[in-house]
Amino acid sequence: MENKEPQLMIVAQGLTKRVSTLAGDLTILSKVSLEIKPGESVAVVGISGSGKSTLLGLLAGLDEPSSGKVILAGHDLNQLDEDGRALLRGKYVGFIFQSFQLLPSLTALENVLLPLEIKGCDDAEIKAKDLLARVGLAERISHYPAQLSGGEQQRVAIARAFVTEPTILFADEPTGNLDTQTGEKIIDLLFELNREKHTTLVMVTHDDHLASRCDRKVSLEVGRVVNLGETAT
Repeated sequence: MENKEPQLMIVAQGLTKRVSTLAGDLTILSKVSLEIKPGESVAVVGISGSGKSTLLGLLAGLDEPSSGKVILAGHDLNQLDEDGRALLRGKYVGFIFQSFQLLPSLTALENVLLPLEIKGCDDAEIKAKDLLARVGLAERISHYPAQLSGGEQQRVAIARAFVTEPTILFADEPTGNLDTQTGEKIIDLLFELNREKHTTLVMVTHDDHLASRCDRKVSLEVGRVVNLGETAT
């Protein structure tokens, strides 16, 4: 039963996140509940400070809620310790970040190879080179991040995210550090690969145009869901 795909890929139930400050407890998220189906693309939208990135971190098991729970690919994250959540992420999850988060001392190829080597894939280099070629960087595989443009760095990050063929892809403002033209090309590539790989995509963005390309938009205001969204057109 372990490999059977769940009817819902992500379920959040009453997620609340509070942090302590000098002024007292601050509630970042309050009783957020949502469901995301396998293969669905969902944009999480809202102004800065609405709790978007916090929600993404909780859904991915990078952070723990103050109350409520997340069921990710059929697994209750509350029942797992940090090592267990890390193993689950390694099996099911890919990430794309606004800041790229490439390792500066590794080449483009080595950055993409890293998650495959962690998983012990035998044909890691072939897979990594194939995907870098797929994102248009076949001639740049030996370059270090500092030798690449922002758009090229994000292409490396996309290749790294997809190379393990994740079931779920989390993207946090993936075009936030790119100019409009480069960002549009990156998004075209992201959605093209997402369709090919049938990945469930959860994306935090402040870009309405980008959000409109997802199946659904979930809107947050001051840590609360105000709209679970209809299918975007």
